[in-house]
Amino acid sequence: MGTILKVVDNSGSKKVMCIQALKERKGARLGDKVVVSVKEALSGGKVKMEKGEKSKRVYYGVVVRAAMQRGRCDGSEVKFDDNAVVLINKQGEPIGTRVFGPNTHELRKKKHLKILSLAENIV
Repeated sequence: MGTILKVVDNSGSKKVMCIQALKERKGARLGDKVVVSVKEALSGGKVKMEKGEKSKRVYYGVVVRAAMQRGRCDGSEVKFDDNAVVLINKQGEPIGTRVFGPNTHELRKKKHLKILSLAENIV
């Protein structure tokens, strides 16, 4: 909670802040859903932010990259340089039409296949 995350889709938002992780454990890992608040947004994007607003727009997101190491069942480990999310609607579909940067196979286990199909490359 309180972590600033990078948005890696073309929804119009640049940075968001995590409000809450939607699961039982403390914190969010790869493929987890989070509730986020928009901090920076581009004008003319799908995600809106009015002039003078600090952060009032609340959205859902899926963590696609995490700086924390995650072990895989084959013994390898995955770690990224930044924490990144893709914004989704309440039905779980991505708001943007493109996803930039690498994404992980762990999204397949969490049933986020639409995000994987929009991704540039899968690690």
